[in-house]
Amino acid sequence: MTDPMTDQVIYGVMAEFETAEELLDAARSAVEAGYKRIETYTPMPVHGLAEIIGVKRTAVAKIVLAGGIFGCIGGYGLQYYMTVISYAHNVGGRPVHSWPAYIPVTFETTVLCAALSAVFGMLALNKLPMPYHPAFNVPGFVRASQDRFFLCIEARDPLFDLTATRAFLQRQGSVEVSDVTA
Repeated sequence: MTDPMTDQVIYGVMAEFETAEELLDAARSAVEAGYKRIETYTPMPVHGLAEIIGVKRTAVAKIVLAGGIFGCIGGYGLQYYMTVISYAHNVGGRPVHSWPAYIPVTFETTVLCAALSAVFGMLALNKLPMPYHPAFNVPGFVRASQDRFFLCIEARDPLFDLTATRAFLQRQGSVEVSDVTA
């Protein structure tokens, strides 16, 4: 959406609140009004906010499970290949496939691959690193990491109308309402 006054591309409208309770009330009102594309920015976790705005569970747990299974199979398979297929060597009459000796390495590769998949999966799903976001254009947004709470209704929302959304957020008791330009 483009602002007719300035010809700038509008990302959304952002409201600034002083307390977490004000943000919770405003988020609840926005959801009740039918807005779906809502994003919040807070300096600390706010209990109940994710449930109000409808944050869905991520796929990180499944990614970690897949990474762990891959590490388990890879670690065990590598040892099996080395001791049974590639270089089968009978040492002291022990069996060539001595699986108890494989357990420590299998465990370590499971943990390593699960941890790496957790880190890289989280980074990918959060679209990080993100050197630029339209919210950075809002004056005072730097306080989102200090002591202020922000609620942004994105222009992609089906109910978004620049003047109506701005008026809606002003009625919620916000300190300031700003247009977010892309």
